[in-house]
Amino acid sequence: MSLARRHKERILAAQSAASAPDGGAAAAPAATLPAGAAKPSQADIAARQIGLRLTHDLRRLKEIRSIDMKIAAKREMIPEYREWIRGLLQADAGVGTGLAAEVLPTMMVWCIDIGEYHAGLDLAEFALRHHVAMPARYQRDAATIIVEEIADAALKVQGLGESFSPDILVRVDDLTAHLDLHDQVRAKLMKAIGIEHLRDSEEMEATAALPRLQAALTSLNEAQRLNARVGVKDKIKRAAKLQAAALAALAPTDESGGASDQGADA
Repeated sequence: MSLARRHKERILAAQSAASAPDGGAAAAPAATLPAGAAKPSQADIAARQIGLRLTHDLRRLKEIRSIDMKIAAKREMIPEYREWIRGLLQADAGVGTGLAAEVLPTMMVWCIDIGEYHAGLDLAEFALRHHVAMPARYQRDAATIIVEEIADAALKVQGLGESFSPDILVRVDDLTAHLDLHDQVRAKLMKAIGIEHLRDSEEMEATAALPRLQAALTSLNEAQRLNARVGVKDKIKRAAKLQAAALAALAPTDESGGASDQGADA
């Protein structure tokens, strides 16, 4: 894509979103122009084109069976939408209407799918701020998708004995903490956060480990409270055991081997 085309798409995306009723927070179906209606603007034409591109790409993805190949295809497709997305973010006025309104929430999900979590969360922040409706095919609202998809990705990695970025998990929590979610979904996120705190604490000395262990216990206990079947009981026991060991290691001792009694006779 040439620089001129990139600039044009950014401008047209911004114009399309800004001209939509209420910023296009709720995706409305594209209307058919009546006879004699005014000629569509360049922004309208660009919105239709980006919507048609998305329709084509979704059809292509539907024909791919392999998950790995779907992810590879999404990674290939996403750059074609970047300038449109940048235009929407710069205008900060919603997502437009019709099929074009599905572009940003779809890219949010695709970024999460391919592991570009921070990029996905940038779009999530925008989507939540503008109350952007998710396309019907996702069957969940934006907040639920953000929390559940990233938590599931983290738990999958952690299940393999590897670490998942705590910055991403904390950002998800900060972004959605005030929102109404199913307890089972929130519990997954709390579990993932607790596991990362526990993992970090195991590589620290007692002084540094204690606050991390307390954070792990707080998150893991919250996960357990939200969903008794979330599977954190062993993690809680492990964190409590390490916490007790760290406290014991930091407890003052009497090097003489006797009781230190300030009131003893000389």
